Parts: sequence; C-alpha cells; structure tokens
Amino acid sequence: MREANPRAAVARPDLPRRLVAELVGTALLLAAVVGSGIMGDRLAGGNVAVALLANTIATGAALVALILTFGPVSGAHLNPAVTLADAWEGGLPWREAGAYALAQVTGAFLGVGLGDFMFGEPLFQASRTAREGLPLLVSEFVATFGLLAVIWACARRRADVVPFAVAAWIVAAYWFTASTSFANPAVTLARAATDTFAGIRPADAPGFVAAQLLGAAAATALFSWLIPALPARAADVVVPQDAAVTTEGRRA
Repeated sequence: MREANPRAAVARPDLPRRLVAELVGTALLLAAVVGSGIMGDRLAGGNVAVALLANTIATGAALVALILTFGPVSGAHLNPAVTLADAWEGGLPWREAGAYALAQVTGAFLGVGLGDFMFGEPLFQASRTAREGLPLLVSEFVATFGLLAVIWACARRRADVVPFAVAAWIVAAYWFTASTSFANPAVTLARAATDTFAGIRPADAPGFVAAQLLGAAAATALFSWLIPALPARAADVVVPQDAAVTTEGRRA
C-alpha cells in the first residue's frame, strides 16, 4: 500500500498569517538595507566602494535568512514584482496579490523607519540622492529580469537553493548594475523616504518601479516559454509553502 504524503494533511497558512509574514519579512529586509548602508557609510571614511561592499554583504546575508525564515509561511516574496509574477502564472489569486503588495510596501516603510531610528537618523526624510537616466533604468530592468529568472528556474529544479540563488544574484547585481540593483518596487518606494546611503530621490522612484515591473514581466513571459510546465508550479514561488495537495497533485 502506498504511504500517504505527509504534506497532504498540512493546510496552507491562512491569508492573515501570510500577510504578517510578508510585512515583517520585508520590514526586516529594509532595516538591513538601510541600517547597513548607514553603518557602512559612517565607518568607510568616505570610501564609497567599502560602504557599498558592507551594504551588499549585509543585504545578501539578510535575504538568505529571511527567505528561509518566512518562505514556509508566505513563500517569502518580499517583493511586489515577484507577487505579481506569481499571480500572473496562477500561483496566487489576484485578490491576494494586492494584499501581499500592500503588506510588502507597508513593511518596507516600517523597515526604513526602523533602520533610520536605530542610527539616530530622521524618520522618513525624503532622499536627495539622484538616481536618474536611461542607464540606471536599464540596470533595474536587468536586475529584476535576472531575479525573476533565477526564481522561476531554480524553484522548478532545486527549490532548496532558491534562498542562496536569490541572494547571490542580488549581491552580484549590486556591483554589475549602475543602479546597485534595487529590483523591488516596495524597496524602491520606501528607500525614497530615507536621506541616507541607501536612498533614492522620490522623483526617480517611479521610473525604477516601471523598469522593475517590465523586467519581471519579461522574465516571466520568457520562462513560461522555456519551461512550459511553469504555471503548474507557480505556487512554489519563492520557496514551497506548507500547502495542501489537490487530487491532481498540484498545490492548493
């Protein structure tokens, strides 16, 4: 007799729990980004390369830890571009996608405030750091395209490596893109509210968000063609959640 699948009896966490996971996870991610940016900037003595390196290492490490922590609850999207791509492929109902995005943006602003507060910086001060021009917009397209490509490909073949693959891509993109790889609309909007090393001028944020969404859409469309079974596995983005299994073998 075939042994029952132990995951089949585990229900997917309800929406409130998933939203709290997305909010808290995104808040901690932004606290890491902003806090490490401030710390690196203060300790680097004006050496921008050293400050960026400190910011990069902290962000990559935080991504691994947060995806491993919150992935089993909400999927650890922590990014509206990822959430919208997941909904596009049928892994998340559109009515839940909006709630996810709201939780992520709210969490991002809370994380920025927390990062500023920990270092005695003014809370929610508009950034004066200009990040404009076509090269930076192309950079954000490339960074987000690559992020979604990594997620879609790895989640299908080796879901256990997704946290490390995502962090590795972001760490690399910090250095090979002119924009230092925001690759996340919630991160972009919230970083416009901190006048520190990690900030972006509010006037430049909409262009970044548009480029990110285009990059996410392009990567999702490409991998829907490269991997025809993509929609059937969309529920596993970013990492598999504890979910009930339907009679067809797909996650509920």
